Amino acid sequence: MNPVLVFQILTLAALVFSAAAFARRLRVFNSLSRPKDRSLTKGQPSLGILYAYTLGMAPWAKESTRLHAAAYLRGVAFHLGIFLTLALLIASPWIPALPPNLLAALAVCCGLGALFGLAGFVFRFVERTLKVVSAPDDYFAVLLVSLFMAAAAAWLVIPAAYPWFYILGIVTLVYAPLGKIRHCIYFAYSRLFFGAYFGRRAVLPHSQQIRPS
Repeated sequence: MNPVLVFQILTLAALVFSAAAFARRLRVFNSLSRPKDRSLTKGQPSLGILYAYTLGMAPWAKESTRLHAAAYLRGVAFHLGIFLTLALLIASPWIPALPPNLLAALAVCCGLGALFGLAGFVFRFVERTLKVVSAPDDYFAVLLVSLFMAAAAAWLVIPAAYPWFYILGIVTLVYAPLGKIRHCIYFAYSRLFFGAYFGRRAVLPHSQQIRPS
């Protein structure tokens, strides 16, 4: 059997496993009881949720991002690189047929994502605050996805590098629901609860706030 096809089948199996594991986590999470909000509704929860997923994530909306713009932009580029690399992994059977210039541009994007990720990995060693709050899982997750993006960049330029791209992609998919990477689904829920809670109280969006006459 073609080695590339073997890697693609293993990648598909890893993707199915990851999706099933995430679905199970979501099912368990949704089964947990939540406290009932008995306060009077002053605003619209839907508007708060909309704000939480849009302007609420803008760099000027939070003090931490306003004061650390460089770290914020690095994190955004890092995560965009991850999403791009996962998309390339899923669409990998058709990617080699793309024009060379587009492949080169995609390689640059993945390479930049890897560099930003490795920078974050190093910062966890040299920045005191990050070092204190970082667990071994944090180091491994950042290093893993950074190497995954680097392998994608190499594969787009040197097709013979495909084994590393697929191996790291498979490990990433299997590890995602088991380790730190699973925060992706909790992040979505946290924004949902945040927006609904403060939207109900007319705190968000700010245009909803009730001002004394």
